[in-house]
Amino acid sequence: MNTALAPVEQLLIGDFWVLWYAKSNTYSIVTTEFKLLLDEYLVSESKTQFLNSLCFEEDKELQNKITKKVFSYLQSCNSPYTIPTNLNSASLDKTKRYISKQYTFKNKTVQVNYCSELVLKTIHPSIAHYCNISKSKVDVFFDVYLKENHLHLFKNEELISYVPKKDYHYIQGKFIMQLLCELHNKTEDDWIGSLHGSTITDEKNSILFVGKSGKGKSTLCALLANAGLKLLADDVSPLHSKDQNIYYNPSAISIKQGAFKLLEPLVENFKNLPIVNFNKTKGVLKYLPTIKPKQNNYPCRAIILVNYKSESETLLEPVSIKTILETIIEDSWLSPNPKHAEQFLSWLKNMKLYQLTYSDTTCVTKEVSNLFKEL
Repeated sequence: MNTALAPVEQLLIGDFWVLWYAKSNTYSIVTTEFKLLLDEYLVSESKTQFLNSLCFEEDKELQNKITKKVFSYLQSCNSPYTIPTNLNSASLDKTKRYISKQYTFKNKTVQVNYCSELVLKTIHPSIAHYCNISKSKVDVFFDVYLKENHLHLFKNEELISYVPKKDYHYIQGKFIMQLLCELHNKTEDDWIGSLHGSTITDEKNSILFVGKSGKGKSTLCALLANAGLKLLADDVSPLHSKDQNIYYNPSAISIKQGAFKLLEPLVENFKNLPIVNFNKTKGVLKYLPTIKPKQNNYPCRAIILVNYKSESETLLEPVSIKTILETIIEDSWLSPNPKHAEQFLSWLKNMKLYQLTYSDTTCVTKEVSNLFKEL
């Protein structure tokens, strides 16, 4: 009826179809039954033809209900996508440079200027272990400051983004993406996306761990890193277009207060890590630095949905792409480039998908280590 509303990319993964709509840059997961209805609707030349194709011709009310559902679905998937740059002609306010920190990442030094201790807490704690006290030649300058109730991010005196202060996490994400581009000599156009999840590697392959806040994802990554595996990326896992590998993110693991007692006897020096109290939503945090992997990127072979459950047995079981995608997509940035959308679907198709329920720290470490051996 209106092929302009059709998905641009589509792929069957397990029991579900994953569809990508270019106009909105959104991914949708539907059943095969709904996909058949959708296909029939899109090829029908009129509403009457579509209604006639339905097998329950006598039930007009049900026919109209289904037609309305399909049309509403397509409309919602085709709302125009706008790039959330939030840029204007604002110029850099150098009077806001009250605190300056330098961070050295191997052969590149980054300086970040902050306007206050509060704004410093949005970025500094996760990369504090790279902070360099001695002044070095700076390769890249960032400015992060609050002005007129908006957080501003500048890179080399060019405005990258500004958002209301309540949306500070957008500035955090934008900063990490710009930092990753610098460290890996890439541009934003080189990435399929930055996935909301943490990645662990055995320095051959990697596994992406995803999960809602409070489900034990960061705690598990800390346990695995302590057991000899390496943290490739915490919370933001960048997926590159050229090789479809996940790349190194230098951020430390953010650990919530609820996991402090669990990790203190297991992780050396954990008790002495500084406490960061940013806001009521985040609560009290500690940032755990880890040893950098030998390489900057590794192929990802599996995605695991983490589910800490008190007094549960350790259980690793297959899970659907629907469950995984609905967890990842909400807080991930995915490129609007059709080529990248096709690559993302192909990448997902090749992933082993699991849910991991655990409470015992020894058993869960052994379970993940065994999975690495199988990959």
